[in-house]
Amino acid sequence: MIKDGLLPCSRKCLKNKKNCTSNDCRHYIDFKEEYNCTLIAVYENGAMTLREIGDRLGISFARVKQIESQALKKIKNSSLNSFLN
Repeated sequence: MIKDGLLPCSRKCLKNKKNCTSNDCRHYIDFKEEYNCTLIAVYENGAMTLREIGDRLGISFARVKQIESQALKKIKNSSLNSFLN
């Protein structure tokens, strides 16, 4: 088992140098430079700033911050919070 954080489909896209066409995948992003996959984006670039994410998505830094805040709030209020702590 390879521990690179990629799914088999991500590895296939990298190997074949082809964009992912599975836009119903939760890791899909409309960013062809990294084969339309958030996992590949993180694999190739490491952690990104909120501004970098906004630039890739074509939205403002402030909107990325709002989305991040909403996601963290959902995690805090869910049973997942006890799992993470």
